[in-house]
Amino acid sequence: MHYEGNMIRPPSEANSILLQATVGCSHNKCTFCGAYKGERFKIKTDDIIMADIAFAAKYCKNQDRLFICDGDALIIPQKRLVLMLTEIKKQLPWVNRVGLYANAKGIKMKTEEQLKELHDLGLDIAYLGLETGDDITLKNINKGATAATMIEMGKKIRSTGIKLSITVLLGIAGRERSQVHAEATGKVLSAIDPEYVGALSLMLIPGTPMYDEYESGKFSLIEPAEMLQEIRTMIQHTELSDGLFHANHASNYLPIRAKFPEDKKKTLHLIDEALGGRVALKPEFLRAL
Repeated sequence: MHYEGNMIRPPSEANSILLQATVGCSHNKCTFCGAYKGERFKIKTDDIIMADIAFAAKYCKNQDRLFICDGDALIIPQKRLVLMLTEIKKQLPWVNRVGLYANAKGIKMKTEEQLKELHDLGLDIAYLGLETGDDITLKNINKGATAATMIEMGKKIRSTGIKLSITVLLGIAGRERSQVHAEATGKVLSAIDPEYVGALSLMLIPGTPMYDEYESGKFSLIEPAEMLQEIRTMIQHTELSDGLFHANHASNYLPIRAKFPEDKKKTLHLIDEALGGRVALKPEFLRAL
């Protein structure tokens, strides 16, 4: 396989075939993210992508999921995505799920008909980094989209049959807007109603603008108890018709895996137990990106 730069994939794609179709991220301006620092975004040539699919057909027969890397593969022109998915279906017939990262810009560039075409060709899940539903925080972190746009694009992709997994970031708003961010994020999640939500806890990365803000005192990193208060408020304001709310990433202090709506009440109780010191939190040295 032809891999370049930092390869990033969701935790749930750990055992998937990783097909790198793009290098880097077309936005690459989020203040908290250092994943693609210094990398110029590019789409790989069809020849390289087809060679990697052929390699997977020969050597990856025990893996039934495939993830198209890197940061926002949905931005690839439709004809090329159709070619890619058609070849995956042809050469890797045992693959039963194809996923990719998507951002608001990439979703907006595709019509609903185009997204449905991709779904029909095997694209089953897209991962969207919402981070927050608070417009002020979205602007501060240079996300490049408003909450209203995120809702519109989230609903758009869901309407085509593609499952949606949304990532949110605890602590991303700092101390001053922590609860505003939590409540607003819960409301945006409720409006989109995705199949999956993954909550990660912010870990500052040296060399990023947000780290520099932290070092200069302009950004406050909240404490573990405040992270718990934040996710409690977020969950309290989140209504999913049939979804999974996860906070079991390595960065989180309290592992959570809840089926909504039925597990919402007991999840709030678990957080209250942790806030009361009756449930232990993950030690700092065990946390990771």
